[in-house]
Amino acid sequence: MCGIVGYIGTQAATDILISGLERLEYRGYDSAGIATVEEGQVNCVKAKGKLFNLREKLEHTINHAQIGIGHTRWATHGKPEEHNAHPHLNTDRRLAVVQNGIIENYLELKEELISKKIEFRSETDTEVIPHLITQFLTDSNSLMTAIQKTIARLEGAFAIAVVHADNPYELIVARQQAPLVLGFGQGEFFCASDMTAILPHTRTILNLENGEIARLTPLGVEIYDFEGARMSRFPRTLDWNPVQVEKQGFRHYMLKEIYEQPAVVRTCLDTYINPNWHADENPDYSPVNLGLTPNLTDNLEHIQVLACGTSWHAALIGKYLLEQVAGIPTTVDYASEFRYSPKPIISNTLTIGVTQSGETADTIAALESERARRADLEPKFQAKLLAITNRAESSIAQICDRIIDTHAGIEIGVAATKTFVAQTMGFYFLSLDLAYRRQSVPNYKIGEIIAGLRHIPSQIETILDTQADAIEELAHDFTTEIEDFIFIGRGINFPIALEGALKLKEISYIHAEAYPAGEMKHGPIALLDNKVPVVAVAMPGSVYDKVISNAQEAKARDARLIGVTTAMNATEAAHTFDDILTVPEVDELISPILAVVPLQMLSYHIAAIKGLDVDQPRNLAKSVTVE
Repeated sequence: MCGIVGYIGTQAATDILISGLERLEYRGYDSAGIATVEEGQVNCVKAKGKLFNLREKLEHTINHAQIGIGHTRWATHGKPEEHNAHPHLNTDRRLAVVQNGIIENYLELKEELISKKIEFRSETDTEVIPHLITQFLTDSNSLMTAIQKTIARLEGAFAIAVVHADNPYELIVARQQAPLVLGFGQGEFFCASDMTAILPHTRTILNLENGEIARLTPLGVEIYDFEGARMSRFPRTLDWNPVQVEKQGFRHYMLKEIYEQPAVVRTCLDTYINPNWHADENPDYSPVNLGLTPNLTDNLEHIQVLACGTSWHAALIGKYLLEQVAGIPTTVDYASEFRYSPKPIISNTLTIGVTQSGETADTIAALESERARRADLEPKFQAKLLAITNRAESSIAQICDRIIDTHAGIEIGVAATKTFVAQTMGFYFLSLDLAYRRQSVPNYKIGEIIAGLRHIPSQIETILDTQADAIEELAHDFTTEIEDFIFIGRGINFPIALEGALKLKEISYIHAEAYPAGEMKHGPIALLDNKVPVVAVAMPGSVYDKVISNAQEAKARDARLIGVTTAMNATEAAHTFDDILTVPEVDELISPILAVVPLQMLSYHIAAIKGLDVDQPRNLAKSVTVE
């Protein structure tokens, strides 16, 4: 969601803040602003809309300030207008605050401050913070003390950064349930919502943990807990390179990330598959090295998976694999719903949270509530928490017993592509590991699945090499008059229909829905005519004939049919489909990873031809860090 950047050091702060905010644009935002401290004054500039509007305002100003904070806002409280943009100032405009998250008791605090004759300039929850800090500064000259007292009054999830004209050599930040990372340079220090914002300047970082507050000065960084006790923490060095967050010649980040998928799958295979494992040797160790301990894997009776958005679609594929390969009953819930309608407690349950960023508020809250409600029960009922995430240093890693790191690298495009494939790979590895431990399928079958997975990278490359031009050509047919799409699939590929529909909605703004193919005749078929294209995921296997039959029902209603199938089946499928997107021959169990790629490409090209902002679709955020 919102993005925070802060800087204190020897360089001019403005350019560092703006470039950092540009690297956070992928999170989604509707306004932006910066505040710097120079010559005893806070200079605050804000603008509605994209960052170029803020740049234009700053273009003719000279600002040598060496300390400042910046923010990109995704509206929660108050419309996306300039007066609601961050930073927010106190009454005398000498103190500035930026915040991510939601202050749940802000109305109560606002009424209290209004009763003290404080005037508010915005409709945001954030504005209570600078006014509260100012109130506590009247009792103490210590900015740190005033902020600690303010934090004690706040309820909700937040990350904040504060600068003050009377304290021009300190930048204070705090975290509670919203991500915040510190960066360490040579005589300069940074803070940001995401390390991507500061990668060009440093690779030495430290993630603040919940309940921590940090004081950044030109001399160093001090970290305290909210009660004021000094903390001993040590930064780490990233092996990421700033080049990873560049487009590298691609028109959009999303397209680049689609083309990175073969490399992502190879990395996953190299990381987790034991190269010396051979099914015919009856090995006494798992083919997959996830580092899972027996207390997480032994005697499992039930698995429940919690996720949102694209991660939920990966989880649905995971459910199929965990049940059909590992033989464990599995449920998948939206994390936002699970908290308020948790499942009956079953013994020996593994709970898996799936989140690309590791910061998705609903998923983290659901996992925490699950641990809390099982905390006082006997051991077999206590929570076993596992996370599948792309950020090993994220919040979810702190609350789970173990994580499966998807190793997808930085994903800038808001619409998930390579991270979806990486999460799906995580479920393949987990199901194979559990299948071996439980001996739910014979070793030779596990070996066949692994062999199939090893072919996936080159097969994705084949799709990208042979189908890209045809998919772009097809996309031109759907950029003007088409307002609705329907996607259908069955079995393990129904989630791919869901993902295809979501990608199209997210970036092209064309309404799209997905249904199990067999459900079309139970209602949705009423929607069909020659203006509603139908995309059918028809991969050879147990449900292929059924999907073809369902597609023909749509064809009889004049719908234009687009099929996703293998090249070997393309000739036969041509009797049913008007257009065919082909993938290499693949076993049905592994086919989702290939079937999704043409749908990613189709959505991308439709949106790009329409001239839309593919990487930053309207109203969306990459990491949803508020509920």
